[in-house]
Amino acid sequence: MRLLSKPFPPRAGGFLALVMIVLLTFPATQPLHAKTLSTTAPTLAPFEAAPLSIGVSWYPEQWPESQWEADLALMRRAGVSVVRLGEFAWARLEPRDGEFDFGWIDRAVALAGRHGIRVVLGTPTAAPPVWLTEAHPDVLRVNEDGSVEGHGERRQFSFASATYRRYTVRIAGEMARRYGRNPDVVGWQIDNEIGVPSFDREAKARWARWLTARYGTVEELNRRWTTDYWSQRYQRFDQVPLKSKGPQNPALLLDFKRFASFLWAEYVDEQAAAIRTHADRRQFVTTNSTAWNNNFDQYLVHRGLDLAAWDDYVPNGRPDWTANALHHDVVRGYRQRNFWIMETQPGRVDWGALNRSLDPGQTRELAWQAVGRGADAILYWQWRSALNGQEQYHGTLVGPDGQPMPVFDEIARTAREMAAMSRWLKDTQPEKAEVALLYSQESRWAIEAERHSRDYDPVATITDWYRPFADDGYRVDVLPPDADLAGYRLVVAPNLNILSGDTAERLKAYVERGGHLVLGPRSGMKDGDNALWPMRQPGPLGTSLGGRVGYYYPLDGPVAMSAIFGDTTAHIWGEVLEPVADDTKVLGRFGSDQGWLSGQPALLRRKVGRGSIAYLGAILDQQGQGRFTRWMITEAAVPRPLMTPVDGVEFMTRARGAERFIIAVNHGETAKRISLPAGAGWLHSDDVQGDMLRPHGVALAHVKHGTR
Repeated sequence: MRLLSKPFPPRAGGFLALVMIVLLTFPATQPLHAKTLSTTAPTLAPFEAAPLSIGVSWYPEQWPESQWEADLALMRRAGVSVVRLGEFAWARLEPRDGEFDFGWIDRAVALAGRHGIRVVLGTPTAAPPVWLTEAHPDVLRVNEDGSVEGHGERRQFSFASATYRRYTVRIAGEMARRYGRNPDVVGWQIDNEIGVPSFDREAKARWARWLTARYGTVEELNRRWTTDYWSQRYQRFDQVPLKSKGPQNPALLLDFKRFASFLWAEYVDEQAAAIRTHADRRQFVTTNSTAWNNNFDQYLVHRGLDLAAWDDYVPNGRPDWTANALHHDVVRGYRQRNFWIMETQPGRVDWGALNRSLDPGQTRELAWQAVGRGADAILYWQWRSALNGQEQYHGTLVGPDGQPMPVFDEIARTAREMAAMSRWLKDTQPEKAEVALLYSQESRWAIEAERHSRDYDPVATITDWYRPFADDGYRVDVLPPDADLAGYRLVVAPNLNILSGDTAERLKAYVERGGHLVLGPRSGMKDGDNALWPMRQPGPLGTSLGGRVGYYYPLDGPVAMSAIFGDTTAHIWGEVLEPVADDTKVLGRFGSDQGWLSGQPALLRRKVGRGSIAYLGAILDQQGQGRFTRWMITEAAVPRPLMTPVDGVEFMTRARGAERFIIAVNHGETAKRISLPAGAGWLHSDDVQGDMLRPHGVALAHVKHGTR
């Protein structure tokens, strides 16, 4: 054990003073996005690109050391080449304040290395030890209703607590000091599935300082929040409440999400800095998130990390393959580079309403879909069933007796395939798309706070727009609204509700240079303060569109619509569009006998510069959205995909320079005929008979230079 000279003092004045100095450097009117965070993004680590890896979460602290050797030997039999460990072991790593016990983890890392297994170390800060919360009860998370979380859970800490932050930085730094140059350690995961906010006294104090930094004066906040509504006007920043239950000012709700994002980014950056002080630059630093986690701005939190990582779970055991593909593309967009799956299910989960296992073959399909979408490693949670604890029913590779579970052989087969195909797929990444989809977390927050229709789900809308592209074989890059759009023929923004003036100018410039922009319903309604623009939708893009939204209309049933791409049906939401420029074309109208919508324009388009801008004022049914998508593709002259679409088969292309590799995955129950383009040939074709790909089959093809 290593004993520090003395534990931390109980007060936090120095840290808070430093934070205050940093906060007060922000311009009062500057919106909070990546470039306003307190720390600057580092030069990213040139960590070694690993071959495709299969891994597991391993918890040696839960088992007698005499069992470790057998577990690791069985892991090698399963093809496991990386383990994640340590992320819930704080009580073992630091049994008392300032007293560290690394002996057991030294032996675990060394033993894994002797078996040829690399290690991702998790900082254990998601579950603080009892001595910490007992000595400092103020670090515990307070819920919106005022209740306080207690020991025995996880994520029971306040993200605003300076005391807790000092302890997290210390344990992360001590771990990095010991393992930062260990050749068996390939990377670091900060915490585990962050995101739950706290409403404690310290969070409220940080909130007031954050508002001070953002607005400068309380008069400016009152102006931008329109606080004369309901007599909300404030006299001091410390009077502004944290988000709480009940109706709240939309500006407050949006700013609370930004504030939470700022604190979580700060939390992650502090641990990352502590690790990088000691770690070899070949070791990556990341954190893991969950699909569509909406508690913070993912782009902001990831901007200083080497790669993104996420936890891919299908709780009902019935994958929606296209929706899951979108999840991968969203996560890849956080850093716009390859990512890791840090957790996924070996068969089943234990936290859903009905935890059905994946069917035989689907665990392998999920892994290869992830690789095709840009994953370089797939780690299963977890290796072995824990004898006790809150997740006893979760799927594992081996049971509590140490014997393989039914999914073991399927994962072992996947690992063998990935090992064989790594020589071709190493250093590849998904081919750059011609289509970009803008995902604005701020717009999602704004719509979810004021849906105006119980059926309006911004994530479902994004998925509906993505699905026809994916089903027809087109790659889509999912990007934030402030991303560089150069090189994209087509940019779609399904519900860009929050539209800042800066973003509007960038989108105008994109169109002027020859890009094709298509906006969906509710776009351009609000500015960066979640306030209505004084002009009608789409706000500052209305001058480019030469049109506006005259009226928006939640729907309680289907509404007929005819458009340039054919007849269709709108549901959930409809908008009456009004062309105001002579050259703005009406390309779609609602049917007759539809109330306010009767015969009114539903789709506008205008050519601007070398490009065009269009606005669809409806949510379409699935067939109509498909036809609309094909019309967009034609208008933007998006090149056809390399592979001809086959129903139920997913084709994904990874590239290295001019070399391209096609991964084909048959998600269906019947064999499907696959036609490779001229000049392409199979590299791995165990599941191919003639030109037929078996049910749940996977194959890899190489495309020669110049093939189109």
